[in-house]
Amino acid sequence: MGGFFAATLKNDCVFDLFFGTDYHSHLGTRRAGMTVLGEHGFDRAIHNIENSPFRSKFDRDVQEMKGNYGIGCISDYEPQPLIVRSHHGTYSLVTVGKINNTDELVDEIIKEGGIHFLEMSGGVVNQTELVASLINQKGNLIKGIQYVWEKIKGSMTMLILTPLGIYCARDLYGRTPVAIGRKDEGFCASFESFAYLNLGYEHYKELGPGEIDVITPEGVKVLVDPKSTKKICSFLWVYFGYPSSSYEGVSVEAMRNKCGSLMAKRDDFPKDKLDIVAGVPDSGTAHAVGYANESAIPFSRPFIKYTPTWPRSFMPTIQSKRDLIAKMKLIPVHELIDGNRILLIDDSIVRGTQLRETTEFLYKSGAKEVHVRPACPPIMYGCKFINFSRSTSEMDLITRRVIRSEEGENVSSEVLEEYTNPDSEKYKRMVDEIRKQLGFTTLSFNRLDDMVEAIGIGKENLCTYCFDGKE
Repeated sequence: MGGFFAATLKNDCVFDLFFGTDYHSHLGTRRAGMTVLGEHGFDRAIHNIENSPFRSKFDRDVQEMKGNYGIGCISDYEPQPLIVRSHHGTYSLVTVGKINNTDELVDEIIKEGGIHFLEMSGGVVNQTELVASLINQKGNLIKGIQYVWEKIKGSMTMLILTPLGIYCARDLYGRTPVAIGRKDEGFCASFESFAYLNLGYEHYKELGPGEIDVITPEGVKVLVDPKSTKKICSFLWVYFGYPSSSYEGVSVEAMRNKCGSLMAKRDDFPKDKLDIVAGVPDSGTAHAVGYANESAIPFSRPFIKYTPTWPRSFMPTIQSKRDLIAKMKLIPVHELIDGNRILLIDDSIVRGTQLRETTEFLYKSGAKEVHVRPACPPIMYGCKFINFSRSTSEMDLITRRVIRSEEGENVSSEVLEEYTNPDSEKYKRMVDEIRKQLGFTTLSFNRLDDMVEAIGIGKENLCTYCFDGKE
């Protein structure tokens, strides 16, 4: 994933940029960067944040940087922002999204112009560098941005810092957000709308899909009007979004509470056979509160997430180590576990590894039963748009492994569609097999229609590809 923040102020913007970018630390774990444009030109800093939080890595930089315009980002993969010199002049670029045809585009660009690309570790091309190369093939930045959307398979939102202002471009189908804030000194742009509120900004607008604006200290100018078709990622509410965030006018925390409430209404498991409702911290907590309030089963916190010295940034890239760190962060409260029948809500099940270990952890701590209720439907397809998972293959998904064991290697789209239907026999068999493999007492996923209702903006405005395969 990743997040970004930009500020254009009449006075120095570095303070706002520093804290506004830091507020996005929950969205990425590997790289962070800031570029400031001042009287001495572009000044940039990029650091690895795998083992230290953003603030500690950039504390010295923020004391030295000065400028009225700036962009910053938290990134899961590539180092950015980049500073690019081209026929457009010098600019700095930040991107959030995913390109699925990178090799094809790189080969095409090299064949046509002899341009080279620097490879990151693992032989992967920096997608922000690739975006810059595509932008530079057109005569102006607006046409360059639109050319990116035309050429890539995937999704791309970007910020471009120039001496004339900061270009803000929300991806063609609005899969990721761009919010604009305003105060007397100028304007900001942010992935997370809450990031600017404590910095003195008030909400000004959200960009629509395919909209391109330029912000300066004096105002916001729409350069390309928004498109009518929107497909914002539904997982932003279920998992990614910080509780105080809001997308399309819908609060993340309020959506999760409603989502849990609808799950409780739908759940036919006898409520008198449960002792407590708990959420896997942090994103499962609000879903659990909603379920508890609706069902009248007491909400409890049988384990506490330890974060003082292990912020989210401290997550290794190796999956086995990530699973271990996730487990080590959860500290049991034995008095709230021992002998209890627990209904446990997590945001989702991807591979299943962490939730299986969490369940084993509860049993070893004395739980009598563990009933699991993921807050979203089974994830059936790898995300093509925002890199919400580090999975390199759809076979990393526990759903697809179970389906393969049932159906064999080559499964048609028609058969997969049966597995996405919560009323089908294939779906029920899949869920029961997941339950057995992960050691749950019972397992029931949230339904797509209930999740969509909890968001409340209509399925036609949401991307639900990972659940139903429909773009």
